[in-house]
Amino acid sequence: MKVNNQKGITIVVLTITITILIILAGITIYIGKESIKKANLEGLKTNMLLIETKAREFVENASFDLGINPQNATDEMKTNAQNELNGESKGTLVNPDDSIINQLLNMGISQEDINNKNVYKLTTENLEKMGINDVKSNDEEGWYVIVYNIDDTAVEIYHTIGYDGKYSLTDIEQIKL
Repeated sequence: MKVNNQKGITIVVLTITITILIILAGITIYIGKESIKKANLEGLKTNMLLIETKAREFVENASFDLGINPQNATDEMKTNAQNELNGESKGTLVNPDDSIINQLLNMGISQEDINNKNVYKLTTENLEKMGINDVKSNDEEGWYVIVYNIDDTAVEIYHTIGYDGKYSLTDIEQIKL
């Protein structure tokens, strides 16, 4: 009797091997996409938190200028407080005729805040002067926007691109991946 001793791989083994590799590649791609989404979300949150920290400093200084009871503040005190929010490192005041207004209103920023001069748009240069480097704020990457409330010593940070239909830091912090 003669035994035929052939070495090699059968088509069945090859098919099973390729199928397993395709499944593993699909899982890896899915996990990679989820990791990238999570990293993008965390990066946006981190940038917004950094901006919020610096903006709180500005609004606390402005609120200090109003005195202990903001309702009793004089016009001069209110002007001084508002001036505290102006400066190269603090953003550019958004005026009612600014090209970004419709976008801000769609994001949930009120016309009242815009009219009351509480809304500031940050450029990349503003962020660098705040000490926040390597963060872009422009038409292409999206604008970071601060809404100040001097009376309550509060700030809200917005990003014009946002994440998953959410634009404010408060809303973005609620997203769980």
